[in-house]
Amino acid sequence: MSAPATSKPTVTEREARQVAEAAREQHWRKPSFAKELFLGRFRLDLIHPHPLPADEDVRRGEEFLARLRAFCETEVDSARIERDARIPDEVVTGLKELGALGMKIDTKYGGLGLTQVYYNKALALAGSASPAIGALLSAHQSIGVPQPLKLFGTQEQKDTFLPRCARTDISAFLLTEPDVGSDPARLATTAVPEGDDYVLDGVKLWTTNGVVADLLVVMARVPKSEGHRGGITAFVVEAAAEGVTVEHRNAFMGLRGIENGVTRFHRVRVPAAHRIGEEGQGLKIALTTLNTGRLSLPAMCAGAGKWCLKIAREWSAVREQWGKPVALHEAVGSKISFIAATTFALEAVLELSAQMADENRNDIRIEAALAKLYGSEMAWKMADELVQIRGGRGFETAASLAARGERAVPAEQMLRDLRINRIFEGSTEIMHLLIAREAVDAHLSVAGDLIDPDKSLPDKARAGANAGVFYAKWLPKLVAGPGQLPRSYAEFHPRGHADLSGHLRYVERHARKLARSTFYAMSRWQGRMETKQGFLGRVVDIGAELFAMSAACVRAELLRSRGERGQEAYQLADAFCRQSRIRVGELFDRLWNNTDDLDRKVVKGVLGGAYEWLEQGIVDPSDDGPWIAEPEPGPSGRENVHRPIR
Repeated sequence: MSAPATSKPTVTEREARQVAEAAREQHWRKPSFAKELFLGRFRLDLIHPHPLPADEDVRRGEEFLARLRAFCETEVDSARIERDARIPDEVVTGLKELGALGMKIDTKYGGLGLTQVYYNKALALAGSASPAIGALLSAHQSIGVPQPLKLFGTQEQKDTFLPRCARTDISAFLLTEPDVGSDPARLATTAVPEGDDYVLDGVKLWTTNGVVADLLVVMARVPKSEGHRGGITAFVVEAAAEGVTVEHRNAFMGLRGIENGVTRFHRVRVPAAHRIGEEGQGLKIALTTLNTGRLSLPAMCAGAGKWCLKIAREWSAVREQWGKPVALHEAVGSKISFIAATTFALEAVLELSAQMADENRNDIRIEAALAKLYGSEMAWKMADELVQIRGGRGFETAASLAARGERAVPAEQMLRDLRINRIFEGSTEIMHLLIAREAVDAHLSVAGDLIDPDKSLPDKARAGANAGVFYAKWLPKLVAGPGQLPRSYAEFHPRGHADLSGHLRYVERHARKLARSTFYAMSRWQGRMETKQGFLGRVVDIGAELFAMSAACVRAELLRSRGERGQEAYQLADAFCRQSRIRVGELFDRLWNNTDDLDRKVVKGVLGGAYEWLEQGIVDPSDDGPWIAEPEPGPSGRENVHRPIR
């Protein structure tokens, strides 16, 4: 018999961390610019000169973008999608006919075989027409069936499923459960071996594309038994299989057109041939898939920044206050400058990371994670500033604006649609911890046993010796570097252009400062370092800013060298770097000057009820249902709202 869907494993915090650690890629086989940056080594040679796509890739990519643009301009009614909370079937069918489902799938399986660079451009374009369409295409290709099969699938699985995914079948990725989010050690869905099959039981929540999907990637726990190593395992599951029920289509504050639901599995038979990889490799497959899959989200964030800039420019030029356009008032102008400079930087981060992914010369797991983190945070701020620039019209819906005779600008919708990106594919808080773990990997590799309470004294002694050798070589290199030489990076100060060389010297100096700060913190807190999430988050945010500054400068120089708006690009990069340096200075100050300790005391007081008196004087409109719905094991008692699009 299958394990009941509600029998969640009981795990300690340490056990949960061990599960997450086991799923990490343990080795660094290729160089990483961002990893080196966190270690205080500014390896500009890894990103400059800016890598470029092959001419044939550009030709094929541009041809598809032209077709996609024509489709979006003539066939996509964004207002209708927002109004009906659904992408029309004929639009999805049109995307299939266009080949948009197979943008990242190799041509030998019927896909378009686009590079990561052009896949990102396509997502930014489609997402600007409708964020729900961007989410549909991204969930299908970035984390759905195609990507894990490309990386881990057997040839038979690729031959069977990839042609379907390229043209007709929508896919979804199912990991989250009602009581399991970023802590997969407690995963309750089970896949019990039975003959040549696995029998799947459980309930999955927030299944983007799940309502309309034909194929699913499902993460389930295989019990350990004779002949089965067990562990969290990935499967390709037919959405129409007996026992699969979409019980509910979720509704959200934004992205109203996405087909996101709750999916129940009851005694679903999955052939062993549909297992991706080995038993127990599910989380590793998921994380490896996300190494490049995370780039889809910042692609749409960069597209959102472009739209915010367009609306801010057009509106601020015609809206007058006190005798001149509002753009010429400094309070508004600073917001427009922020949007323009940040959009340039986001595109720079995205293009650089994507091209490095295409070339496969560098390990970009940190770069992709930083792009996701930084893109989602900055896009939200840009949309918020746009609403502020638009004033009352920014808060008013596009439909209401149109009804009273004004241009239907969906600024408030953009704000709502972008908000989920700070949660999708790893919340900001989880991304901080994930990136921080990778950033301190070199330290843990040489000194981790020193702070591991389970290690023996001989193990700690060996770790101490290894750490001594490592730090004797590493620490002296953090004292001085090219950032202190006034003529370093002189090629970034061409005649007649803004001076970007000083910004790169700043990055080099502050990369070393960041590494020294991290080392000091590890020395101070040792085993308690993992609990200092506020500190780690700020370390990561500093690294993100330094990465973005580097990418912006390198992209500006690329555009200048190619005669493509170089002077304007240098000016935008200069503005961004100056804005970023202010944020970096504040973050460094907050590493040590913060309220983290006091905050922990306040939190204990809140949870202990010490401040309940502060909640008096209101009414709570929430109902009294459970905070987390516990799914009952067994067959579904609800109508199946699965709606495949054919």
